[in-house]
Amino acid sequence: MATVTDRDGGRTYATASEILNFLSRYGIRYRRFEGEKLGPRASDEEILASHAQPIAELQAEGGYTSVDVIGVSPHTPGLDEMLAKFQEEHAHSQDEVRLIVGGRGLFHVHPSGGPVFSIEVEAGDMLCVPAGTLHWFHLCEDRTIRAIRLFKDSTGWVPEYTHSNIEARYQPLCFGPTSA
Repeated sequence: MATVTDRDGGRTYATASEILNFLSRYGIRYRRFEGEKLGPRASDEEILASHAQPIAELQAEGGYTSVDVIGVSPHTPGLDEMLAKFQEEHAHSQDEVRLIVGGRGLFHVHPSGGPVFSIEVEAGDMLCVPAGTLHWFHLCEDRTIRAIRLFKDSTGWVPEYTHSNIEARYQPLCFGPTSA
């Protein structure tokens, strides 16, 4: 289950009701999908097939038409350059929807008029950061994550950077166990 930390207020939320209550104030949707445990070598097709029901639910709820799987590990060529794109504060013109199927990561969110907070996600967590919401992302210690991504159109992940450098004030802090 995710862990949410209000980085400005110093509170941590770890129960489902606390997480839902806190995130809903900022329009962020969160859900757990307990599904089949697939190994790290599962193909994208196997992942999509094993998560067909939650994908269909999310598509119906949000009008998402494009679905894919992204995965990174310490062995991903150009990983540091790829991560640099995620680690700067930005927003998107469409929702950022991720259903985590392996590994762990840390979304930092900076909603308009709200505090900066972090959401540590792991396998089974679904997070929807609404279009226009400022955020950035870090991997946890093992630098591994695999996620199903859903988009409203095929343009996919297009960042609009703020160049505020606010991310430099918040160090990534992952609390959960390292994935095997």
